[in-house]
Amino acid sequence: MKLSVIIPCYNEEGNILNMYGKTSRVLENKDYELIFVNDGSKDDTASKLIEIYNEDKEHVRVINFSRNFGKDAAMYAGLTHSTGKYTAIIDADLQQNPRYLLEMIHYLDKNEDIDQIAMVNRKRKENFITRILKWKFYTFINMISDTKFVKGASDFRMFRRTVVDAIGELTENNRFSKGLFSWVGFNTHYMEYNVENRESGKSNFSFFGQWRYAFNGIINFSVKPLRLATFFGGIFALFSLIYLVFILIDTLLYGNPVPGYPTIICAILLLGGLQLMAIGILGEYISRTYIETKKRPVYIAKQKLGFKDDSIL
Repeated sequence: MKLSVIIPCYNEEGNILNMYGKTSRVLENKDYELIFVNDGSKDDTASKLIEIYNEDKEHVRVINFSRNFGKDAAMYAGLTHSTGKYTAIIDADLQQNPRYLLEMIHYLDKNEDIDQIAMVNRKRKENFITRILKWKFYTFINMISDTKFVKGASDFRMFRRTVVDAIGELTENNRFSKGLFSWVGFNTHYMEYNVENRESGKSNFSFFGQWRYAFNGIINFSVKPLRLATFFGGIFALFSLIYLVFILIDTLLYGNPVPGYPTIICAILLLGGLQLMAIGILGEYISRTYIETKKRPVYIAKQKLGFKDDSIL
């Protein structure tokens, strides 16, 4: 098998048939398989995928989840079921044109030292606030994490088999795939592409969803927030000690009453807020540790179509 193409799907009934047709035409002269992973869609995506499978059992594979586990789980399922020399991930909404798959294949064929290709979008049509927040996120996470993140690098990628096997060994439940793709190492080539308009429906990735995803990335790939909480705690404790010594000297030597009731209240509220924030940060790390110790599967498959017994992991 030359190429495995993983296509995560969530509520994409309006795009899935076009996605299949467009990708099949692009790859018609290649030895390929299309692995559709239905991430618990609430619309008619599952029946559309079964229809596609029945029409093209030679190339189509389908995994239907028992519920929504998230795109990262869908990508992991596809990676662990892929069999190709090269494995690609592409969204089902047609914003990532399948024609780029041929460019990635050609580049890997010509460059044996490159292990994976990450498609980078530097001209995404987003509002000013979203662009600024994303830029700040990449700047911040690269400051606090040992794993480096390239601005605009997407999940639209192609891997050699060695990279796929390495990612498959990472069975953690709290997955931040962009970080995992970088963490495993290997030589990565970044290739620019243009994002196209959705043909149907709307994005399932809301502003708050992006915010939550960014927060998970920070927690999953850095312990520095914990160190920052310790640092600020030490700084405030030091200032409090200095202020205490100053008040004692001022009272004992000069007999001045202790002034500043409003100041004290503000200081208490500030310190209380910082303490709660530090406890919250600590709780995020502990909760993730708690979930990982349960050893629950990354996903649960309700149905699999097109896989041989010896290819299902």
